[in-house]
Amino acid sequence: MPHSSGNSTSTVHLAVNASLASTAPGRPVTPSSTAGNVIYEGWVLKKRRKRMQGFARRYFTLYSSGLLCYSFEPGQPPRDQVLLTQAAISTAPGRKDIHVDSQHATFHIKCLSQEDFDHWMVAFRKILAQELPKSRRSSLARSATRSNLQFNRASMLVEEMGNTISELEGALAAFQEGEQRRKRSSVRSSKGESHNSKDHGVLGLFRKGHHHDSSHLSVPDSGSAESPSSSELLKRMTTALEQLKNQHSALNKTFHSYPTIDTNVSGQVGSPLPSTAEEDDDVQTPTGSGKKRMSAFSSHSDGSVWYDAPEYDGPEEYLLDVTPPADENQDSNLFHTNSQLTDRTDTEVESSTGNDTDSESEETAAQSFTEEPTVIHRRTSLPSGPVGDEGSLFAVLKKNVGKDLSKVALPVTFNEPLTMLQKAAEELEYYNLLSQAAQSQDPVERICYVAAFAVSTYANTKFRTGRKGFNPMLGETFEEIRMHFLAEKVCHNPVIMAWHAEGEGWELYATSSGKTKFWGKSMEIIPQGTIHLKLGDEHFQWNRPSSFIRNLMMGTKYLEHVGKMVIKNTSRGDSCTLDFKEGGYWGPTNVVSGTVSSSSGEALANLEGKWDEQMARKLDSSHLHVLWRITPFPKNAMQYYGFTAFGITLNEITPDLEGKLPPTDSRYRPDVRALENGDLETAEAEKQRVEDLQRERRAQGRECSPRWFKQVGDEWVYKGGYWEQRQRGWTDIEPLW
Repeated sequence: MPHSSGNSTSTVHLAVNASLASTAPGRPVTPSSTAGNVIYEGWVLKKRRKRMQGFARRYFTLYSSGLLCYSFEPGQPPRDQVLLTQAAISTAPGRKDIHVDSQHATFHIKCLSQEDFDHWMVAFRKILAQELPKSRRSSLARSATRSNLQFNRASMLVEEMGNTISELEGALAAFQEGEQRRKRSSVRSSKGESHNSKDHGVLGLFRKGHHHDSSHLSVPDSGSAESPSSSELLKRMTTALEQLKNQHSALNKTFHSYPTIDTNVSGQVGSPLPSTAEEDDDVQTPTGSGKKRMSAFSSHSDGSVWYDAPEYDGPEEYLLDVTPPADENQDSNLFHTNSQLTDRTDTEVESSTGNDTDSESEETAAQSFTEEPTVIHRRTSLPSGPVGDEGSLFAVLKKNVGKDLSKVALPVTFNEPLTMLQKAAEELEYYNLLSQAAQSQDPVERICYVAAFAVSTYANTKFRTGRKGFNPMLGETFEEIRMHFLAEKVCHNPVIMAWHAEGEGWELYATSSGKTKFWGKSMEIIPQGTIHLKLGDEHFQWNRPSSFIRNLMMGTKYLEHVGKMVIKNTSRGDSCTLDFKEGGYWGPTNVVSGTVSSSSGEALANLEGKWDEQMARKLDSSHLHVLWRITPFPKNAMQYYGFTAFGITLNEITPDLEGKLPPTDSRYRPDVRALENGDLETAEAEKQRVEDLQRERRAQGRECSPRWFKQVGDEWVYKGGYWEQRQRGWTDIEPLW
């Protein structure tokens, strides 16, 4: 672990399934005549300057003068430094975070272990004790005590509000159930049925003063004297609403007791690391005598509240006494499971709303647009879940054993509300991995990120079995601005789609087609077409293995991807072979292993993981560098076709798209929209109408030809012009439906 200046060496060790300690050799302490003696030094994780790049392992050194600097390795020149005598230090002990906010830079530090955190704070407090006046110390102590009390009270009020909301929801549900029972009772009365029959329901849960056996809650009919009346339920709801208002008012007063609060808190579900402002986006200190510093770390996913520093120009320390949320264990899992990393890029979601998939790569990819970037609020659920009976897929398939099912017409109940063009875009959810690959200077690390991206394209299929996307019409298109994605159906028989995407330092394109065959007990999906990736002067390409839907006859259907995927760097000659393993009855499932090889066949790196969890590079027998980790699915994913948060947004027409999409875009398909809204009858009728229109155009010789892609050999490539036409408008494009 890091050491004091009395020792001559330090070690750093990243242990798997244990606290992080230190084993890498450090450097001899070399006191500086200007900075003073070294008080403390060692390895920590520091948040990188650019957005979406996560934390990186850096070597920090603290001198007795209060100078804190860091470098890539011990003994190397410092990359940046701050003076603690002019900084505010905020800590979150439960997270092992230290945030150093000076006038010129902000360091967000994550210690490797609780022991490291304690040692660093002791060293920082030595500097604070040297500079901090006694009156200021006592003032801070009182402020910290008051802060703890206020946050404890706020926590209690939030809990009370939650209980009140539950009571209000329960009373409302009881009221609605009572109304339904009264209606049913009225119908039974008109048919001469008895009014004295007993029923079972949920009303008994809300009657106070009575105890019931939880195994069978007996609830009288609405005519019984024991049943709560409408007036009683309304009174309970009114009382609960008043309590909620009072608690909300008290909570407001708790926060308003502070002079200044930065309320820009954007919690993000499923992301264990905090979402922060970039380090070079620090808030500038206003000029004038009354200087104040504001922490740039204003967007914190754990609900932390940040305050302006008082009019005091010396060092300060703040304790963020915030109880870690229930999912806080995810944070520690980054460093205490067998999927460790020391220089990890934060690829977690930011996902429950889908907003956070917009990144700096989008800004670069959309440079051809003149409109100003705006904050887009995307939906987090579909208008409706699956409706109607999916039917027996086996009953349809058993008549077509060994045949190509892409030519077999299936009813709309077998569809999900996305077209195949949209599903191609869905596979690129983790496109930020390509930006990371483009930024990497190490060719081995670069191909590892490419491999992680190739595996991540399967993550959206985790809960998808039995339903297929709508077959697009010839000439149908789909765009997704987040990764500058464009797809078009270019051939009807066989069905061929072409797509193209680009971002910061990368270009991705493919010609996509495939076959689907039923083999009696399972259905095989055979992708066809090569995926191409350009990273600067390097060109990568790979093909996808087959996928199988198992247990079609009986049992629980599940999807697995089986086979080898070889990613070739045609420019350098190196490659990565990924093996998607078939799951056994007792063994692990969805396992993927990989080997990076040089042009001569020498093994350079090993990869391991699961396509529905994560991929990591194996550094040695106990060290892993996580390259990609899946964004958690929405809690209600199974109610909405098993879609990811990203997939839920693909058929949405957000304000930035209104009036800018061509009439051929998949979002305008009436059958897909009807199915998304839960209108099965309209969806079936519109699907038939859209297909009939295509047959009519073909019979009249007016069949659409590819507009945005051209054929080069056996492949289709983007010929340009779409985004420029988008600016001019789509007056010359005819709708397809």
